[in-house]
Amino acid sequence: MSTAGRLALWPAALLRVTEESEALAPTPAPARPDRASTAGAGHGEIALALYSDLDAAAEVWCDFEQKADLTPFQTFGWLAAWQRHIGAPRGVRPAIVVGRGPDGTPSFILPLAVERSKGMRRLTFLGSDLADYNAPLLAKEFTTAVEPGRFAGLWQAVIDLINADRSLSFDLVELAKMPERVGTQANPMLELPVSLNPSGAHRTALGESWEAYYGKRSSATRRRDRTKFSRLAAYGEIAFIEPERAADIEVTLHCLFEQKAGSFARMGVRDPFAEAGYRDFYLDLALDPDLGDLVQVARLDVGEETAAATFCLRWKGACYYLLASYQAGELARFGPGAQHLRHLMQLAIERGFSHFDFTIGDEAYKRDWCEEELKLYDHCAARRWRALPVLIAARAFRRTKRFVKQTPALWRLYARTRAVLARFKFTGER
Repeated sequence: MSTAGRLALWPAALLRVTEESEALAPTPAPARPDRASTAGAGHGEIALALYSDLDAAAEVWCDFEQKADLTPFQTFGWLAAWQRHIGAPRGVRPAIVVGRGPDGTPSFILPLAVERSKGMRRLTFLGSDLADYNAPLLAKEFTTAVEPGRFAGLWQAVIDLINADRSLSFDLVELAKMPERVGTQANPMLELPVSLNPSGAHRTALGESWEAYYGKRSSATRRRDRTKFSRLAAYGEIAFIEPERAADIEVTLHCLFEQKAGSFARMGVRDPFAEAGYRDFYLDLALDPDLGDLVQVARLDVGEETAAATFCLRWKGACYYLLASYQAGELARFGPGAQHLRHLMQLAIERGFSHFDFTIGDEAYKRDWCEEELKLYDHCAARRWRALPVLIAARAFRRTKRFVKQTPALWRLYARTRAVLARFKFTGER
């Protein structure tokens, strides 16, 4: 055979060698947990595994979330981004607990963390501050592995497993904003001693058509909406935009951040986007191609102006209305934020979403749209004696806050006073 002929065979030969080498190569061993234990759960023992490294838990987590009950705030992509931009710089340590049933498949994942705050080491949900719902990830057959009423005993085994790692030991347990249900299942975390969170959450079933859904609004409301839309259009062409290019997404989000900063200042509320990592967190989520359709960034333009902007999450048939902003000034009189909201709801129906979730918060406009109010719960417990004063103060604060927020007259007085003080502060700074 000629030299040219032998050279022509080399690629095929090399391909066979490569395939054979890959077939013989050992499969990488799954990441090992930091610690493990077992606990009874009624129907049999549950094997518990603790991971303090998110990457080590990534494979089992990402596979499990595709078939489990959870909210978008427990997806690996959301929490990994939070830990990268906010948690790790603060010194937050993940404490991820995976529970496996007798057949070895995951029954639940608890996305927990230990963080230091005000001299206390606290066990919380990972990313709790930016999650509107904190919850475990539950297998569809969760109650097959963990009998109802047995989770409290299992939770004690989880506590012991985490606290056995001296780098994760904690003084106080603070689990906030836990919903009554996770997907189709009762939230087992509510078997722990809980109290109502100061805020509730709201969502609405969308139905099959926008005409039927929006038609439930009064004729006077629909007429007022049309009038405001016409007056808004007098300032320029109205365009509803879902940016696709990275640069356009960034511009939209930066506009949202600035509009929210102005709104917070007017209300006298702390601006979270001024804190390190917060803006990068949302930008990272919106620009990450691996998250698929989880994030929806959109805006409403009037002429050359961005009059409103939103950051929503889309997960398992529901659209989560997470961040919304609007431009202050002349355009604000015609409700650009409300115009944008209606468009997003119409779009969600057209795309087959069954629910529109307004998430945590008891603002009046949410009650106007929603027929379902979701109660959220908190669990607090002291692990060590020195945490008792903090626990007592936290419980008193939550009770007072809930009383004020659930008493409309008191809440209005508080909000107005806060806004007046903010105006005086703004005037003084100028």
